[in-house]
Amino acid sequence: MADFYINIFLEGEKLKKIEDAGLTDEVKDVNGKKAVQVGMTKKDHKKLIKGFKELTFDDSNACVLPEDAENTLMGIIADMKSLDVMKFAITKLYNPLAGRDISGRGTGGR
Repeated sequence: MADFYINIFLEGEKLKKIEDAGLTDEVKDVNGKKAVQVGMTKKDHKKLIKGFKELTFDDSNACVLPEDAENTLMGIIADMKSLDVMKFAITKLYNPLAGRDISGRGTGGR
């Protein structure tokens, strides 16, 4: 069981991608809407918080990603035909160098 979740609310194209991936049995009712929940570890949670400062988690330890990141995650889910994708997806969603100056650590001040 995961420590935290990413909720992806489904309608139209997103629902079709989930159906095409054979994941309709993973669709849940979250606050009256169809959704899938992608589980993640505490380590993934920390990385997402660093990468998305505005990210908030509800009482059930679930969040909703910004649209661009959610679209990236949906693409990975569709390609891998699984919701167990965070080990791979975190590398696409989290950029540890985001916001750092090009002359940051390790450049010798050049």
